[in-house]
Order: sequence, then C-alpha cells, then structure tokens
Amino acid sequence: MHFRLVDQVIECAADRAVTLKNVSLAEEYLQDHFPGFHVLPGVFMLEALVQSARLVLEARDRGAGATPRRMVLGEVRALRYGNFVRPGDALKSEVVIDKVLEDGSISFRGTGTVLRHGAAGDAPADTAVGGRFTMRPVRLPLSQPDGVAPQGHPRGGSN
Repeated sequence: MHFRLVDQVIECAADRAVTLKNVSLAEEYLQDHFPGFHVLPGVFMLEALVQSARLVLEARDRGAGATPRRMVLGEVRALRYGNFVRPGDALKSEVVIDKVLEDGSISFRGTGTVLRHGAAGDAPADTAVGGRFTMRPVRLPLSQPDGVAPQGHPRGGSN
C-alpha cells in the first residue's frame, strides 16, 4: 500500500520544499490510530518529510539536467514529536538541505507544523515533528551468478 502524504506543493526548489497534507477522518489508517482519538501516526509525519525531500531531490536533478536518482531514507537523527495532527488539521512540512555528503547522500533538516482547522491566520503554528534525516542512493544488493548474495551481505550468508 502506498500513502501519498503530500496533497499540495506550496514551494519547491533545488534546496527547499514546503508541502501540505490535509488530514481527513476518511483516511483508512486513522480508523485504528486510535479509536476515539484519531491522530496522524508519527511514522506518517516522518514520511511526509521524506516525500517532501524527494521533491527537492527531483528538482535538483532536473536543474542539473540529470536523470532523477532513486533515493531512500538512510538515517534519522534527533527526531522529536510535539503536537498531535488530528482529522480536520493539516500538516505543513518544510525541508531544507543541510549538506551533501561524499557518498551521494543528502542530509536534510525538516519540520512539520500543525495548521488547525478554524484557527485564526495569526495563530502560532504548533510543531508536530522536527529533526534531521538523510536520503541516500538506493544500493542494489551484489549477487553472485547463481543469484545468492555473497557471504557477509545483509541479504544472505554469514560472517
């Protein structure tokens, strides 16, 4: 199952993106999370940041005239959760490139803020999630001619 956690792109550049996820009670995963107190799961908040970062990566590759690379979440650091995001609220995700690493990985800083339904335009935004994470190039497993992963490789064999 694939969850699209970016409903609207507010801003997207080669170093920064701002997106919006509107949370609706109609979303299937909210039925069990939690009965009587529905909230957007924390892992989905992180995934919204990751999907926003992928938009930045695509913009970088397009700007460089390169074919978009497949990147996956590599590491999460200093991630903190704050306020709940409930049905009727929106999660505004902002990600910015922190640094580009030698191995092709890219480190991001990201923040997700809650936009409350019906709140005044000048109401302060509550932080729902924030931290740093790294997107890294997909690493395909090395395989031997018989299709078996080599010794010591995470997908097979032993040390």
